[in-house]
Amino acid sequence: MAKTIIFLILVALVIVFVVQNTQVVEFRFLAWTISMSRALLFLGTFIIGIVAGWLSRRPKGAGQKAA
Repeated sequence: MAKTIIFLILVALVIVFVVQNTQVVEFRFLAWTISMSRALLFLGTFIIGIVAGWLSRRPKGAGQKAA
């Protein structure tokens, strides 16, 4: 329950942060240069972070107790 509340608060803060940063910026990655809204850049970075965190979770094995 606490994790869900913390997650929802974090998502709300990220949304407020993204909405307040809508300027167009130039984004460079390796050989690519992309002009995009700073909001989209932050939102994409946040989503990549969520996916990376989700993928890095260790599955519960037989030797671990369930929380």
